[in-house]
Amino acid sequence: MLLAKESGVIQDAAETVTTWRDNIWNWFTDMDKWMNVLYAGIKIIIIFALTRLFVHVVFGLIDRSLQKREKSRLQMNPRRLVTVGELLKNVTSITSNFIMVMLVLGEMGFELAPLLAGAGVLGLAIGFGAQSLVKDVITGFFIILEDQFAVGDVIQTGTLKGTVEIIGLRSTRLVSWTGEVHIIPNGMITNVTNFSVGTALAVVDLPFSNTKKLEGCVELLQGAMQRLKEEQGQIPQVPSVLGIQSLTASEYVLRIAVECPPSIRAEVERQIQTYAKEALEQDEMNAGM
Repeated sequence: MLLAKESGVIQDAAETVTTWRDNIWNWFTDMDKWMNVLYAGIKIIIIFALTRLFVHVVFGLIDRSLQKREKSRLQMNPRRLVTVGELLKNVTSITSNFIMVMLVLGEMGFELAPLLAGAGVLGLAIGFGAQSLVKDVITGFFIILEDQFAVGDVIQTGTLKGTVEIIGLRSTRLVSWTGEVHIIPNGMITNVTNFSVGTALAVVDLPFSNTKKLEGCVELLQGAMQRLKEEQGQIPQVPSVLGIQSLTASEYVLRIAVECPPSIRAEVERQIQTYAKEALEQDEMNAGM
């Protein structure tokens, strides 16, 4: 009886070993399965190669685009160009690698629907929790990319006007002419007036009594403006005395104008008034003698 039981156990064990060996042999010799694995491996290699090629091409386009930006009308800080380039490259790399991983997992037999659903829920939660931050970053990115203004420019956005001190992806810092520092989230910058692009026109109107002769006043101001140009090298040309701007029964107004860099317009207007006043005082002194 015992011998029969032992014989049965040995026979079962032998059958188990034989079955296990056959399964291993079938697993190694299943040509259809290995062909599928080979095809999947080739597809994964192609996906990886195409992703690397795409990233390389996009990086090259980004570099060429930023090189053109260096020759734009505004003098951009090189560090801003580096910031934009690195941000674009990071976004491209992360997006491309994410798509590549999803495609590779699909080739390996994973179900992508649950993964994509989870990623969508997570992205939605982050988006709702950081709406203002995302808006600030996106706006800041386009401010830098589109060269809307640069560090050192005088700009006005809303009721705030000042010199740009720092431009970041999240906020912009302005310093007003009286010294106040304004930190503005980029998402709140909806319109900008840039006073530092091109040339500005300094305009000064000077009133004179109708008792004074027009020709003498014009010659007096022309001489003062010529002296201003000779003594102040920052003014590119002699301010022009344009003539009568307005006329009343008691006085007439002469207008003086000159083109100048936007950043010194207020200073040029003050100098025009100073030189005009000195010329008038000197003329009165001469007349009194």
